[in-house]
Amino acid sequence: IQGSRSYFPKVPQYSSNEEILESFLLQYYLNQNHGQRIPAEIIIPALTIDTKALTEQLRAAIDVRCRILQPKRGERLQYLTLASKNAMNAVHSKLGLQSTMQSRLQSLTKVLAPEQAIERMECFDISHTMGEQTVASCVVFDGNGPRKADYRRYNISGITPGDDYAAMAQALEKRYKNAIEKENVPDVLFIDGGKGQLTQAESYFQNWPQPPILLGVAKGESRRPGLETLIFGYSRKTIHLPADDPGLHLIQYIRDEAHRFAITGHRQRRAKVKKTSTLEEIPAVGA
Repeated sequence: IQGSRSYFPKVPQYSSNEEILESFLLQYYLNQNHGQRIPAEIIIPALTIDTKALTEQLRAAIDVRCRILQPKRGERLQYLTLASKNAMNAVHSKLGLQSTMQSRLQSLTKVLAPEQAIERMECFDISHTMGEQTVASCVVFDGNGPRKADYRRYNISGITPGDDYAAMAQALEKRYKNAIEKENVPDVLFIDGGKGQLTQAESYFQNWPQPPILLGVAKGESRRPGLETLIFGYSRKTIHLPADDPGLHLIQYIRDEAHRFAITGHRQRRAKVKKTSTLEEIPAVGA
């Protein structure tokens, strides 16, 4: 086994298994990212699919000899059994994750907004090295978990090195200047930091007709997970959730994801700077 990957495509409600598998095979193997890795054999379940016609379609499109097989015995049937087992494990894992996410979100909603449905949550984090190559990250979550397609990073410039407050203000401006028109305003905005970072968010949203719920997540003593102080925007009310509270686990998950995303972006930016030189900017010299 060289690898395994699971996909969860969105399909019309009354699609047949044959239609789903046939469409997926064509899209998967005709995708440019997979065009150079066409196998000699493709093993599929025993569905009523015209494998001969499908094989001819693939061969004509990619000009590579391959066979689509529906094994009934032998080693290839064992491969198919293993693939089916992996697929079911992936489904159970995804359903379990969604169930956990829903229970965590329900617990968090009771604390933040008992009378309001929370559908979109965002979190900001700032990363830099001694004030250099500052990057702000914004991660997005909904009731099903991370929405990675909506994640964004912002390069911060024109501020005093190491000024996290100014970095946060600039990141908020970049993120939300057109958010109302695009209907991308979150229901809850988490700020990884204390009252200083939270003040920047309060200043930015103070004149909005319906600002998001603002919540600062300040690390506790010794920065240990479970000791976070949650600071509500505007009222500055503070609460400490029990370490085993599902709502706190969701906040920690979102905060850690924002931190990871920011650090990754900062390291990429820092590496790019290290590989370039100001000498490259000299006319007629360059790289």
